[in-house]
Amino acid sequence: MDLYSLLRPLLFRLDPETAHRLTLGLLDMAARTPWCRLHGRSVPDDPTTVMGLDFPNRVGLAAGLDKNAAHVNGLACLGFGFLEVGTITPRAQPGNPAPRMFRLPDAEALINRMGFNNDGLHSALENLVGYKRAVPLGINLGKNFDTPIEAALDDYRAGLAGVYDLADYVTINISSPNTANLRNLQGGAAFTGLLAGLTEERARLRDKTGRHVPLAIKIAPDIEPEEFPALTDALVSHEIDAVIATNTTIGRPLVSGLPHAEEAGGLSGRPVRQRSTEVITQLREALPADFPIIGVGGIDSGEAALEKIQAGADLVQVYTGLIYRGPNLIKEISRVLAESEL
Repeated sequence: MDLYSLLRPLLFRLDPETAHRLTLGLLDMAARTPWCRLHGRSVPDDPTTVMGLDFPNRVGLAAGLDKNAAHVNGLACLGFGFLEVGTITPRAQPGNPAPRMFRLPDAEALINRMGFNNDGLHSALENLVGYKRAVPLGINLGKNFDTPIEAALDDYRAGLAGVYDLADYVTINISSPNTANLRNLQGGAAFTGLLAGLTEERARLRDKTGRHVPLAIKIAPDIEPEEFPALTDALVSHEIDAVIATNTTIGRPLVSGLPHAEEAGGLSGRPVRQRSTEVITQLREALPADFPIIGVGGIDSGEAALEKIQAGADLVQVYTGLIYRGPNLIKEISRVLAESEL
């Protein structure tokens, strides 16, 4: 039995947010010890190049665990092939009232309605000054809760300009169910207008800095099949570099009857696995063969990660699976993917 398996029952006695803060604090301490280097070396190499970036393995951390980019050195010790921090908004905001995160252990799932709680762009940039750049860094951007949806592009442009010098890639989060009307940006004129404005801003920043920073769009699992053609056409025509599939779901059929199942918010973990894979399959069929897809949702084993790759993903990300399985999950996934014939 590994150390995390011993610690998890103790952590799960705590409020989820308290356990979260405690775990990240322990990681920060571990980053200053020899354990950091030794554990990182234990994760199998599985190098790949996606979005023009070199990844030591295909297992990344999904956004949400390190909202303020304050624990990147500790998280890098776990052996991830890349890290994604945030979601970061231009201005600090407290998020939704607590309690706002709930465990569903019988389903190995979480429900959260955090609401982009973070210390704001300036604080995140200060935190990243000391990042040792062990692996590629993605920065996930959102809009402030009180920014009208019609003005959302202004927030995303401000975030992109702020993080451009530090990010290896930038993710635009328009799929969280916990910010009012945010998902309205995933379709129609709002979606194409957002992408046009973002790529225009990136061109300006690229001309200014000489760097091309890839843009990824994170989408919801609740998109209807008939919405895919317009979505994928817009991603390609606006030269977006990747799509991340998927965020949390508002659906509850697979957890019906469990404690906390009816709490408002986004459901993540094992119950999202099948739907996330279905979305990846649909995206792969609709997008050019070389268009990158990052798969996330219900990845709690090497088998679940391989399923995402076989469906058409190029990289995978974990979050809820990490909370239930611990750091050994990263080693398991990287080993399974490295040994696969894909």
